[in-house]
Amino acid sequence: MQIRIKQFAAALLALTAALVGGWAEFAPLSFYRSFPLAGHPWVSSLGPYNEHLVRDVGGLYLALLVLTVWAAIRPHVGTLRLAGVAWLAFSVPHLVFHLLHLDELGTADKIGNVVSLALNVALALVLVAPSPARAGRQDRTGPADRATAGAGREAGQ
Repeated sequence: MQIRIKQFAAALLALTAALVGGWAEFAPLSFYRSFPLAGHPWVSSLGPYNEHLVRDVGGLYLALLVLTVWAAIRPHVGTLRLAGVAWLAFSVPHLVFHLLHLDELGTADKIGNVVSLALNVALALVLVAPSPARAGRQDRTGPADRATAGAGREAGQ
């Protein structure tokens, strides 16, 4: 997959992480009551407010933001894949949980919930997809070789 497409996917994931993470971390009660939009409370429909857990979710998203921004601005294949795997480790179980707990939401919110969470999974898969130059072959260089060759290889991967 082209590096620019991966950078774009990383940028979209970073935007998601910034919006969700910033809101949950710095305004947890507002996030709980109003996420994703006023009148469409996806979080509060799942149980009572817990500031600690909401802030933990915010911190998780902000950590993903740091990694994803780094991957977007320093697009080395390994960094992009690491970001993608990190997003998948979070996003797949998150999507599965919400698929199993849609009962409290209206139809439009069910669709929005599933589509937005599935989009995060799809974008993460873009980051882990093989690059054209690497498809079908293994990288045979050692860690030291990759570390010293990083600047020349980053833009080409």
